[in-house]
Amino acid sequence: MTTRLQWEDLTADVRDIISAQTGPVLKAEPISDGYNSEIAVIVHTEQARTFVKGLRTENPRVWTQRMEQAINPHVASITPRLRWQVKAGGWNLLGFEVIDGRPVDYSPGSPDLPKLRDTLGRLGQIPCPDLPLKQAEQRWSAFSDSPGLFAGAALLHTELSPGNVLITETSAHLVDWAWPTRGASWIDPACAVVWLIAFGHTPADAEEWAEQLPAWHTTTPTHLAAFAQAQHTMWASIAEDDPDAWLLRVAHGAQRWAEHRR
Repeated sequence: MTTRLQWEDLTADVRDIISAQTGPVLKAEPISDGYNSEIAVIVHTEQARTFVKGLRTENPRVWTQRMEQAINPHVASITPRLRWQVKAGGWNLLGFEVIDGRPVDYSPGSPDLPKLRDTLGRLGQIPCPDLPLKQAEQRWSAFSDSPGLFAGAALLHTELSPGNVLITETSAHLVDWAWPTRGASWIDPACAVVWLIAFGHTPADAEEWAEQLPAWHTTTPTHLAAFAQAQHTMWASIAEDDPDAWLLRVAHGAQRWAEHRR
């Protein structure tokens, strides 16, 4: 987990770099969601608000900033638009439009779930761009004996934590495109299944929700069983290293799905 800096922690030159892009900053609103950015803040000016996220150029995860910049034009219909990118003062910084949304509610009966399903359906219609994306068979190779089952040509988000799905009155927006992946089209619905179970759905009910997405019908029980086991192995490993309550919750959801699929 990356240490998050507050606006007051930033040196004057870094704040000046951001202000040069946004205009004079009247207020800086910290963002607690997310774990990969050293800077994550909404800056308010007289004209607008901008969500700024950043990593030092020496950070080994700085490639995620470059990937978000590259993927944004391709997914602008379902994510906040990137307004600017700057690399200066030892930092890689991105400035996005602000979506007035809240984290998705994954609980049973939530009115957010049709919106998420609609957005995942729209994502499934976006052609996968010719970018150096992660490959699904590589993403989960350490957690599966048969990662080749996850290969495909679809564009995937894969990180559907509540804070990465912002709900507005009309839609669900997928944010934090640090790990866009090329793989089988059913994988994003399958990732959502884990979160649904973690927040109270039975495995059967979670799969029934996913069945309403066309991509779900392109897979087989063998593929789903392999992916469910990979999710269980991955989340168990993450929770073992960092036994935070929310990680344990997701790990338990992944375990329940794997047991259901076995």
